[in-house]
Amino acid sequence: MKKTTAQGQRATISRLAAIILCAMALFTASPGASRAGGVCPGDPDMGTMRLPHLHTAISVGTEGLIVALGSSSTAGAMASDSSHSYPAVLQAALTKALPYAHFAVINRGIGGQDAPEEVMRLETDVLAVRPQLVIWQVGANGAMRHADPAEFHRMVEDGVDRLVKAGIDVILMDNQRTPRVLAAAEHGVLEDSLRDVARETGVNLFSRSHLMDAWSDAGAKPALFTASDGLHQNDLGYLCVSQTLARQIVAAISGPLAISASR
Repeated sequence: MKKTTAQGQRATISRLAAIILCAMALFTASPGASRAGGVCPGDPDMGTMRLPHLHTAISVGTEGLIVALGSSSTAGAMASDSSHSYPAVLQAALTKALPYAHFAVINRGIGGQDAPEEVMRLETDVLAVRPQLVIWQVGANGAMRHADPAEFHRMVEDGVDRLVKAGIDVILMDNQRTPRVLAAAEHGVLEDSLRDVARETGVNLFSRSHLMDAWSDAGAKPALFTASDGLHQNDLGYLCVSQTLARQIVAAISGPLAISASR
C-alpha cells in the first residue's frame, strides 16, 4: 500500500512538473512590453532558486501566498498606479504563466524604511499571514542613510532566520541601478552583505543590480528603467524586473530541487 501511494505521489509530481514546464515555455516565449511602449531585455544567467514550500503549496492545489516586504520600491513609488507596482505585476505574471494555480502577492512595502523598521514588523506584516514565500527588498535606504554594514548584515540575517524557522521560503532582493542609489557610498557594501547573508543562510538572492548591469551591457541603459526622481524605477523597470523574477519563481517550483524536496 505504501509503495502504491508513493508511486502515485511521484506520478502526480511528474505530471505537475510537466504542466508547469509547458506553462513556463509559453511564458518565456515572448518579451514583455509596458504601456509606455518599451520592451524588456532578455534575462542574463541569474542562477537557480529553491522554493520548496511554495512548490508544495501549488502542487496540492493550495493558494500560493507571497509577501513582498520592503520599502518604496516594493510599495510602487513612481509607478503610474498601484497595478504597476512590482508585487502587482509579479502576481499577474505568475497567474499568466500558471493559469491553473492561484497566487496572491501581498504588498508590504512602506516608503522610507529599511532593515531596522522591516525587521520590527515581521510578526504583524509577514508571519501573521503565514505565506509560503517572502521576497524581502532591502538595502537602498540603508545605503543612502550610511547604515553600518555589520549591523545591517546582523539584522537581515536575524530576520531571515526567523522566516526560515517559520517554514517560509525567502528571496532577498538587492538594489536597483539608479543614480541616487549609485551615489550612496555604501550601496555596494550592502549589496555584498545581502549576497553573503543569502549564502550563509541558504536562502535565495534576486539581484536587481546584476540584472540591470547585464541589461546595460546589452545596450539597455538604466535610464530606460528609471523614474524622473532618479531613485525609483518607472513602469517599464517594474515590469521587466517583475517578469524576470516571475520566470525565476516558475522555474524553481518546477525544477528537480523543488520536486525532490516535496517527496
